[in-house]
Amino acid sequence: MKAISFCICVLFAFQLFSQEDILARQYFDRGEFEKALTLYEKLYKENPRTNQLQLLVACYQQLERYDEAEAVLLRQLEKSNASPTYFVELGYNYALAGKKGKAGEYYDKAFKAVEDRPAYTYTVGRNFQEKNLLDEAIAVYERGKELDPRLNVDYQVAQIYGEKGNMEKMYSSLLDLIASRQNMNLSHVQRIISQFITDDASHPNNQLLRKLILKRAQASPDILWNELLSWLFIRQRQYASAFTQEKAIFKRAETVSLQPVIDLGIMAMNDGDNDTATAIFEFIIENTGTASVQLEAHLNILRMQIEKGDASVYDDIEDRFRALLEEYGLNSSTLQVQVAYARFRAFQMEDMAKAEELLKRILDEIPLNALEEARVKMAYADVLVYSEKFNRALIYYSQVQKMVKNDVIAQEARFKVAQTSFYKGDFDWALTQLKVLRESGSQLIANDAMQLSLLISDNILGDSTNTALKTYARADLYAYQNKTGKAIALLDSVLANHRGESIEDEALFRQAELFEKGHQYKKAEYNYLRIIEFYPYDIWMDDALFALGQLYEYRLEEPEKAIPYYEKIIFEHEDSIYFVESRKAFRKLRGDGT
Repeated sequence: MKAISFCICVLFAFQLFSQEDILARQYFDRGEFEKALTLYEKLYKENPRTNQLQLLVACYQQLERYDEAEAVLLRQLEKSNASPTYFVELGYNYALAGKKGKAGEYYDKAFKAVEDRPAYTYTVGRNFQEKNLLDEAIAVYERGKELDPRLNVDYQVAQIYGEKGNMEKMYSSLLDLIASRQNMNLSHVQRIISQFITDDASHPNNQLLRKLILKRAQASPDILWNELLSWLFIRQRQYASAFTQEKAIFKRAETVSLQPVIDLGIMAMNDGDNDTATAIFEFIIENTGTASVQLEAHLNILRMQIEKGDASVYDDIEDRFRALLEEYGLNSSTLQVQVAYARFRAFQMEDMAKAEELLKRILDEIPLNALEEARVKMAYADVLVYSEKFNRALIYYSQVQKMVKNDVIAQEARFKVAQTSFYKGDFDWALTQLKVLRESGSQLIANDAMQLSLLISDNILGDSTNTALKTYARADLYAYQNKTGKAIALLDSVLANHRGESIEDEALFRQAELFEKGHQYKKAEYNYLRIIEFYPYDIWMDDALFALGQLYEYRLEEPEKAIPYYEKIIFEHEDSIYFVESRKAFRKLRGDGT
């Protein structure tokens, strides 16, 4: 019993200590140094750990109580096992107090400790570096390496050159490491370089790096230079240039792998560089003997052609689908191609009968596992929604949910049940499904569910006929059916007949998306600006800000206009899903580093 009581007391004391530690750190991070100091003095007295001491000293220094910080550090140095990093700490404290001579004296003691025992090189060098004493850090690292050549401090020294602004020295040091192939880790090199370049190819740091790599490649050809150039070009979204490097790597590599080329093709496709992506996938088709890789490359080319929405090439797409299926057969290995072909027949050619026939044949004749069957049934249900056969579609979506309960596709199917119910005007059932999905493990599905849920709940109040919402739902269905003109016209009627109502901002945003799809960018701009001006506190505000920023940056080619909209997300919508992307775009457009 006494043992149990003792354990409980120890556990309680530890919990209390942890809570005070967390609170002290919060005070420190908020700049409330007096409050933090009171707690750190208590914590250090109870448990004199290194991190407690460092934060205690930092509090004294922030409050300009340098004598008290000095006393703590001197007591620490009196201990026989004291780390030489405390020489750096004490020297830095003297420097803050304006005692430069004393500071230099203790920096020298830290340096001598490294002379006596090179194993201290890392900790002493890092301590100097953390205090922005960069010349001292370089001296420690370089002397440590002289004394013990086994020490791998080249990365640290190179990074310090970058922090000092000597980019050429930093790049040269890292490229020397690559050339030597000793203690070389290419991904580590890339991580260091990433801190000093941007995705803007015209940035001086980017241009200098490219110049130095090319110079090395010309002097001493090596696949590593091609890999580094490819990485730089990808970072700059110059996929055609990266492809040139990847082709060179593929032709010269001892172990032939197309995976980097495949990854590059997918990146280019996802970033909208369809010409380069097509060239990459054609290269893959020509250079692989693996049927599944060839099929995926063919399918990616077809997806890009379909996405362009150019009806004049639909016959060519049809011919390509048929040729693929004739060459590779109607079997499980071509399942994705068959499903994509069925979707094409439905959504682009509006041939519902053929689409249903293709999907039924897959379900009836090809052996499928549960996940494959679920995906085919999902596609079948999508086609049925397009045909406005809502009840049959709901049956298939429900089957998908039951077949693969623990897969994200089940959540997607539930969302489509809600969406289909929305299209048919069954708003209550849609809300029931969406309530479950708002807790979804998939962030994308959860966000879509939240937005549709709010759209419905905000607009079924006060109007028993739900006229505006039904019209909006019909417009959304038209958009799903690729009837963009009809969708825009219906949304015009919502905006004309329900001005000032809660549905107005939703209609403006949905219409703006459709304007963008039809390349009517100035009309999209007008809609986004109306949302920002008249609905600053509504759910679509951050969506409109980000969409407008993207529109200015990539479509209207007025990137300077995008800056204030990204900035508004950063400072007024910190919880937005666009926060990270907005911050990155803002820094790039303003000319900051990464």
